[in-house]
Amino acid sequence: MGYEIRTIFSQVYKTIKFNKIMSKVKTGDTVKVHYTGTLDSGEVFDSSKVDGREPFSFKVGEQSVIPGFENGIVGMTVGETKSINIPVEEAYGDRDERLVFEAPMERLPEGVEVGSQLQVMTPMGPQLAKVTAISEEAKTAMIDHNHPLAGQALNFEIEVLEITE
Repeated sequence: MGYEIRTIFSQVYKTIKFNKIMSKVKTGDTVKVHYTGTLDSGEVFDSSKVDGREPFSFKVGEQSVIPGFENGIVGMTVGETKSINIPVEEAYGDRDERLVFEAPMERLPEGVEVGSQLQVMTPMGPQLAKVTAISEEAKTAMIDHNHPLAGQALNFEIEVLEITE
């Protein structure tokens, strides 16, 4: 009888352990992942695997990451690695030329140059914008409010490190 109890206990323990290890990412879970993001050209635009960076953690379903990343991770298990391609519409959307403005240089911080990042106030709160051109004779600058990855399909190599319900 004692042997049967140990066998049953052992089987229950293995089942519990197996189910915990094999749980799949679902809405409401907090996940910890390592990732590397690349453009179709192969250029790396971001990675959690760079020296000194911690794995990325977020709660699935809170829309704190782009939809394609969140959708791509659902169903993965701890230890699983997956490559996903995220189309423009599930990433940062298409570029919108209506978000590119000409601004007088006198209204910009001193020393601004092409490539400078500016924090600007919008009705939706502070956002980053990039200076894309400067006209010395017109004394204006072109300011682009599009996300830097707008209009691009994104590729991610994702490894799930931890799932917390």
